[in-house]
Amino acid sequence: MEQNVAGLTVFEQAWAWFEANKKQVAWGAGILVVMGLIVSYYVWSQDEKEVSAGEALSDAVAATLSGGNRTESADAYLKVATAHPGTSAGARALLAAAGALFTQGKYAEAQVQFQKFTHDYPDSPFRSQAMFGVATSLNALAKPEEAARAYKELIDRHPGETVVPQAKFALARIYESQNKLNEARSLYEDIAHAQGSSSLGNEAGIKVEELRSKQPATLSAPAAAPAFPILSKEPTLKTNKP
Repeated sequence: MEQNVAGLTVFEQAWAWFEANKKQVAWGAGILVVMGLIVSYYVWSQDEKEVSAGEALSDAVAATLSGGNRTESADAYLKVATAHPGTSAGARALLAAAGALFTQGKYAEAQVQFQKFTHDYPDSPFRSQAMFGVATSLNALAKPEEAARAYKELIDRHPGETVVPQAKFALARIYESQNKLNEARSLYEDIAHAQGSSSLGNEAGIKVEELRSKQPATLSAPAAAPAFPILSKEPTLKTNKP
């Protein structure tokens, strides 16, 4: 028997193994088919979700552009975001809703939605814009300390984002209002250098000059040398000659 098996070709040996393990092979093939169907359905369903969400967002935008008021636009975008969570269109709808609420002057509600976006879509390329929205909403709510922390977090975490110059300018204004003039001037100078002759760069340059005029002594005078105590000479003792 062993000689017969040894004399079989590779194909014949494989077929013999298949015949001996037919049941196990059938189970394995069935599992692979089921897994393939699951993966295919997931990809298809994700595509369907994205298509459906995109259509819903397009309808909301069309309704807004056709004359819907700001309140209606915020509500329409929130409905899309709620109905299609986890989709790219749902993310854009949530950000649009937060922006619409801000333009309505509903800063607290806008801040909540901007914050929700940063939580629900941490990997979104629009996350820095949502962080800027959070900080700006806090600033509009007259919460300068919280707004300053939010602006600084954005600047530190996303230094290369397009919203960072505006965040730096807003943070500099907060520092200026708190009489932290050196910190404010440093930010204005950074903006003026990076933005050049743009409108924001020119405005930052003007603010630098204003601060220099407010504190010329602090900005131009050299640092005072440290004071050391002057030791007086020991008094000479006079001796009376006999």
